Amino acid sequence: MFSTRTYDRASFSAASAHSAHRFRFVDARLTTETAALAHESLAVCAFVNDDLSDVVLRQLADVGVRHVALRSAGYNHVDLNAARDLGLTVVRVPAYSPNAVAEHTIALILAVNRHIPRAHDRVRDRNFSLEGLVGFDLKDKTVGVIGTGKIGALVARLLWHFRCKVIAADPVVDPALVELGVTYVPLDDLWPQCDIISLNAPLLDSTHHLVNAATIARCKRGVMIVNTGRGPLVDTAAVVDALKTGQIGSLALDVYEEERTLFFEDRSSDILDDDVFARLITFPNVLITAHQAFLTNEALAAIAEITLANLDDLAAERPCANAVTA
Repeated sequence: MFSTRTYDRASFSAASAHSAHRFRFVDARLTTETAALAHESLAVCAFVNDDLSDVVLRQLADVGVRHVALRSAGYNHVDLNAARDLGLTVVRVPAYSPNAVAEHTIALILAVNRHIPRAHDRVRDRNFSLEGLVGFDLKDKTVGVIGTGKIGALVARLLWHFRCKVIAADPVVDPALVELGVTYVPLDDLWPQCDIISLNAPLLDSTHHLVNAATIARCKRGVMIVNTGRGPLVDTAAVVDALKTGQIGSLALDVYEEERTLFFEDRSSDILDDDVFARLITFPNVLITAHQAFLTNEALAAIAEITLANLDDLAAERPCANAVTA
């Protein structure tokens, strides 16, 4: 099990207490330099920033690995064609806690709108001025939700309860959201209508850099953009330019397109060599969390339990409903 942290060890140790599976916890990310640590393992358990490219998959196959158990819903970091050719089975955790990510999305919206981190820092410094902390009511604001799968549907519902006008874009219409009062519109029509845009779409070729210079230009001036989906949904360089001009009024991210070399590690003593990210965190109207939207006790327990169930299916050589293929 690669990229393990204390919370991973705790949740998987608890879930596997009476399991036939045995885990070897590895703190390091899975890369070409660490793949050999999977020697004598039939499966590896990997997270979103582990390297599962063709080269690494071949290294894993060479040391006897036959299965890749992802403890994430996303699998865009896996070369599925290579896995197929090598005879490696890839399984995932498709929905461990949509509530966790949806609630974090709302938390980001509220925090960046009402300047909560900035206000907190001021009070700690005994600065009780309210200058520069003006936000806006969510009531009657138009919010666009791009992607209404399990997470996006919950985001839309929560925003509806804040009395927002919620519009959505997704190839598949959710009848329950329509009944609630959510209006589905073509994606091209969504951009200019919204005060807030929440990205909850999967990462596909068609959604890569969904937020880019052209789509930002079509938005209302001062729009808030929130991304708890996948980092590459946003062209970060284009967003930085729009923040400088005020076209984007505020930005909240839990994911970042180049996060693999940054997130999940303590880099407080390092000099960041990512100039775009370094510029991004200088803006007072930008709030970033380091891919923690999933991080609740309930989600961690569900990830461990579903991963173990996937491994049970693989060990018994029966079809696994959570398998993914090219």
